Amino acid sequence: MKILQVLTYYRPWTSGLTIYVERLSKALVQLGHDVTVLTSQYDPNLPRYEVMDGVKVIRIPVALRISKGVIMPSFGPMAWKLARRADVIQLHLPQFDAPGVALRGRILHKPVVLTYHCDLNLPEGAFNRFVDRVVLTMNRAAGTIANAVATYTRDYGENSPYLSLYLGQKLKVIPPPVELADCTDAEAAAFHAQHQLGDRPIIGICTRLATEKGVEILLRALPIIMEAFPNVRVLHAGQYQNVLGEEAYAARLAPLFAQYAEQYSLLGNLNGAALTAFYKNIDVLTIPSLNSTESFGLVQIEAMQNGVPVVSSNLPGVRQPVTMTGMGEVVAIGDHEALAAALIRVLRDKAAYVRSPELIGASFAPLQTAVEYLNLFANLQNGRFDPTPTEPTAYSQLRAMRDGWSQ
Repeated sequence: MKILQVLTYYRPWTSGLTIYVERLSKALVQLGHDVTVLTSQYDPNLPRYEVMDGVKVIRIPVALRISKGVIMPSFGPMAWKLARRADVIQLHLPQFDAPGVALRGRILHKPVVLTYHCDLNLPEGAFNRFVDRVVLTMNRAAGTIANAVATYTRDYGENSPYLSLYLGQKLKVIPPPVELADCTDAEAAAFHAQHQLGDRPIIGICTRLATEKGVEILLRALPIIMEAFPNVRVLHAGQYQNVLGEEAYAARLAPLFAQYAEQYSLLGNLNGAALTAFYKNIDVLTIPSLNSTESFGLVQIEAMQNGVPVVSSNLPGVRQPVTMTGMGEVVAIGDHEALAAALIRVLRDKAAYVRSPELIGASFAPLQTAVEYLNLFANLQNGRFDPTPTEPTAYSQLRAMRDGWSQ
């Protein structure tokens, strides 16, 4: 099957969305399918065409940026060319160009599937509100045209203003793909030594520095945590410099980072074995996100695969990894005192929160996600689609594990 993946940003850009598409595309190739990614050349130094892990990547030059969106005059002609060759088109939203590509697919009688990763929630300001409305309008147009709309959890689908439009009609829940590189004990020990972790309790956070990620909530919680664990350390993996559109946010947090320089370490992006070593060296991971721009938090599953509990915000979708597995706690959104209390509880009794990392890993394996999508693609090609809101088998298994553990 020839599959066209379309999204605004792709690797080496680092976000949950780009990592999702990279993992899914590699798994589809591994299963013998032909995958092409159509995306932006957001950095002019990136090649216009390359093959990454068997995935063909075509990048279109950017003529103009509007907030985090891009205008690409040559995008349309290339979309026509690739849509003609494809057997199925998968679009990853939010994306300004989505309705045009979806319409091409329908004109060409190709199944069109939208994967909706999150609601768009830009920082305050009249211009950003305008951008929000424009993108929402484009996303709704694409959803109307598409044959099916996929998301990570029914919880997020029911609470997203966008996804709730398609409940019982064309919404499909598919677990996201999660995998980590192997990491030897020696590599984990080297990471421990490099960052001089000693025997202190370690809190992890893995995200780029962005307004919606709620990093300041963790910084405000830190003094309370230090009362219980004076030698606590926070390791922050993820881009924290030159994050597109987040310059003002970074400047606002800079004084807090300076204040807690001895307790809070900014590591930058970690990949491969280094990222796995990060998880192996933390005691708890936190997701203090503030709004529906975060829809799941793939890093939660990465942590759980390494036996690390999670404390997450009570956001639709984001709360599901902890809710499904029982491996952590869920706290009120933006409440630094509640976050501190939960992190302290987990640090004091980590073993009480740990569940089967093997089952969690298998439930979110990229090959499993790829098979779910292939089944959806094949059904659409044959004119079949069941909109019944059933829970994926993997999620049912995780809830059974949680309930069995608590008895």
